[in-house]
Amino acid sequence: MPNPIVPNQDQIDAFVTRFRSSNPISDPDIHSKPVVTDYFGDSPEMANRLLQLVLNGTKIATCSSKWEWEHENEMPLTPGTLAVILDGAGNARCILETLSVTPTPFCDVDEQFAYDEGEGERTLDWWRQAHWEFFSRTLPKIGKRPSEDMILLCERFRVIYQED
Repeated sequence: MPNPIVPNQDQIDAFVTRFRSSNPISDPDIHSKPVVTDYFGDSPEMANRLLQLVLNGTKIATCSSKWEWEHENEMPLTPGTLAVILDGAGNARCILETLSVTPTPFCDVDEQFAYDEGEGERTLDWWRQAHWEFFSRTLPKIGKRPSEDMILLCERFRVIYQED
């Protein structure tokens, strides 16, 4: 199945160049530090909805299955990872810095993490149902099925760059 969001590569490249020039994290290696390109969810509508939660400060955490991350990315997800986040139209909207990554079985995700994801009712019950549905849609595309013990990469992040 094709990627539902088509990255606007020229706009993304220009956005990352402006980010590097502004160097908001005062990193002497900012020009050589890799920046992954990502978006939230599995549809343009979900990408826009979750991006808005990030931009307004409600969403400060996210997760992906370890299987998905390893299938889609060459580098591991670690603290300090930088990601340009796209909207549903494929345009760069902000850059996140990963603060922490905690590999966690699906069944062990806790209330605080569900709350910090900022979605829906912000309860663990809501989180479990919504994420089970999400993984039931996405994991079969890479030959996997969700399970209670599948490992999730539970990530906390901060927005380090955005433009008006």
